[in-house]
Amino acid sequence: MTFAFARLKVAAACVAVFLGASAHAQQEVKIGVIYPLTGAAASSGAEMKNALELAVDIINNGAKGITELPFSAGGGLPGLKGAKIKLVFADHQGNPQTGATEAERLISQEKVVALVGAYNSNVTVTASQVAERNKIPFLNPESSSASLTARGFKWFFRTTAHDDLFVRNFFEFMKEFEAKRGVKVGPIATINENTLWGTETTKLEAALAPAGGFNLVKQITYPAKSTQLTSEVQTLKAAAPKVIMQSSYLGDALLSMKTYKELGFMPDMILANDAGFSDTEFIKTLGKDADYVISREVWALDLANRNPLIKQVNDLFRSKYGADFTGNSARTFTGLMVMADAINRAGSTDPEAIRKALAATDIPGSKLIMPWKGVKFDESGQNVYGSGILVQIVDGKYHTVWPYNVASREIVWPMPAWDKR
Repeated sequence: MTFAFARLKVAAACVAVFLGASAHAQQEVKIGVIYPLTGAAASSGAEMKNALELAVDIINNGAKGITELPFSAGGGLPGLKGAKIKLVFADHQGNPQTGATEAERLISQEKVVALVGAYNSNVTVTASQVAERNKIPFLNPESSSASLTARGFKWFFRTTAHDDLFVRNFFEFMKEFEAKRGVKVGPIATINENTLWGTETTKLEAALAPAGGFNLVKQITYPAKSTQLTSEVQTLKAAAPKVIMQSSYLGDALLSMKTYKELGFMPDMILANDAGFSDTEFIKTLGKDADYVISREVWALDLANRNPLIKQVNDLFRSKYGADFTGNSARTFTGLMVMADAINRAGSTDPEAIRKALAATDIPGSKLIMPWKGVKFDESGQNVYGSGILVQIVDGKYHTVWPYNVASREIVWPMPAWDKR
């Protein structure tokens, strides 16, 4: 009897240890996040890191008075008995190989249950390949290269719209602008960085410009992270375009604008493909020289009159970090909230359960801070409800100018010459 009783005690102790370990495991859900925290895009990375931390703070601790926002009651994930989210950060430095290595580390060493990232499209490619191979859900909130959701991946999901839509928006806008103003915008030139994002954008622009009846007079690609763009801008100036379509991350966006001014080059319109042109540092660094640039966007503070959540959550962000959301950080915030929603509905940290929950996502636009119809993924992992807007910088602020039915002000066109400002 004594021996049997001892065995029962040992068995009971083992069960207690097991249950204790399970209970402890449910206290915390580890999500790996991969962003450029150092390097040329560090400023953008810092803003996105802040957005991620705000989302986790809301989920874990609540946000009083913002009842329409999912998880605003706080207390963690109710589907996992109040488990709290813990972010494990990785810095990819804008390097695709580093991104892949960090994804491997997060999965194999940190034991994260899912990944979110990675802003730079060429890094998202490699990091998501690692996730696919390891069968770990990867949610991409910001990268816009259209090919990312054309790879037949099962574990990859993207909440933002992509460049096929954004570039088409440029040409739709110009057609509508010509009709509205009774003008012709004139010949177009493009200047884009040469990683995956810029290269794919260049191809799209080359295909869509003639199809839309626009005269594409010059296309320039330059090495990403260039230290000078003098020859490229001289070539642009010689081509005499009236419209510049540009895809640049922050460092290149700042350098190009400074070079435009130094060489006295100013087209009637600059249509920027987001990224560096929507970073807070763009206006902060250039001051009035940033004015009149038009950029495609996915978010703008002046849309708060249509969706109170935009202002409510932006107020939280501003009180915590002293700056407004940008399109980049707003997308990152939304991406993490979508991932949290999937894990919560899965009621599990099993990667396959999370993947299935992501595939079944159907979040209405009323629950988002984005001006989208919602979030719902197709078979490729692309959010079918993502959409874009255009904003123009005037007096140091971004104003929605297209689509016209949501515009907050008229477009300033043509852009004033440097010596007329």
